[in-house]
Amino acid sequence: MTERAERRVPWILWPFYALWRLLTLLLSALGRLLCGVLGAALMVAGVVVTLTLVGAPLGIPLVILGALLVVRALF
Repeated sequence: MTERAERRVPWILWPFYALWRLLTLLLSALGRLLCGVLGAALMVAGVVVTLTLVGAPLGIPLVILGALLVVRALF
């Protein structure tokens, strides 16, 4: 038997359990969306800073950080 099969939610607590699961699902989706948007914004800012050539040492790490955030949001 697995752990999950042994943990049953009593019927009287089921509405609270369902509400909690819905809340965690919504917060997880919102976190992924925010991570993707922030990553895309950092990539755009990094490209703009890199185009100045003086800011290239700061722009390239911004692009890399943004790309990592987008990858994290996708997977």
